[in-house]
Amino acid sequence: MFKRLKAKLPSQESIRANRWLRWLGPLMHHPKLWHFSRRGISFGVAIGVFFGLLVPIAQIPLSVVTAVVVRANVPVAVASTLVSNPATYGPLWYGSYRLGKFVLGHETPSQEEAMALLDRAQTEADKAQTSKGTIKRWFRQLGAIGKPLILGMALMASVSGVAAYFIVSGLWVLRVRWTRSRRLRERGPQRVI
Repeated sequence: MFKRLKAKLPSQESIRANRWLRWLGPLMHHPKLWHFSRRGISFGVAIGVFFGLLVPIAQIPLSVVTAVVVRANVPVAVASTLVSNPATYGPLWYGSYRLGKFVLGHETPSQEEAMALLDRAQTEADKAQTSKGTIKRWFRQLGAIGKPLILGMALMASVSGVAAYFIVSGLWVLRVRWTRSRRLRERGPQRVI
């Protein structure tokens, strides 16, 4: 299992050669950053999931810098940021927005109200032909959805990162216990002399 996982993860050379991460130079040579241990893998997954869900851009450099600081597994942190990608941005942001509205106590519009809001936004977009009007409209819309969206993204990223750490750590412990018990069963009962 580990051989297949290692084959799919980015190599040390590819991460070190990345133009956004070259400035980390000597810090990237620490052996814990590349070692497969329960703590390193768990932290790497948690960091990758956190930044993958929280930040829509520069996820990989942020996760690498954080992994270097806390001595987590860098390739796993890089690979875990792929929890969000262009195919999942829409559902993640919509879920984050709904979560933020729920936490803030804002009412969510009904289906009819949502369609009316979309129609009104479309007519405003048609009216605003100049780029100045478009930019103003974008800032108004961002102000309306910004707070619930950012709060929802922060909550979702934090909870998912912590959950990912404990799930990976727990699965690692279960796998080790299962392997040990299997070895003991294969060995059979031991006689005490």
